[in-house]
Amino acid sequence: MKTDIHPEYATATVKCACGNTFETRSTIAEIHTDVCSECHPFYTGKQRLVDTAGRVERFRQKYQKPSDTAKES
Repeated sequence: MKTDIHPEYATATVKCACGNTFETRSTIAEIHTDVCSECHPFYTGKQRLVDTAGRVERFRQKYQKPSDTAKES
């Protein structure tokens, strides 16, 4: 194995949008995530929509029933 070609593999701090932080090992010193095991619906059992850039709203508008639009008007 060649020497001095591999990046440094050190302790990294992971920060989630929910405020949870934990340490792991990585080549990056600080990692930011949107969802972690403390706030992900699969692990918590709670339904939560993660709306990134309005995707959920665009989906609802695209597949909205015609009778729903008449009721809102």
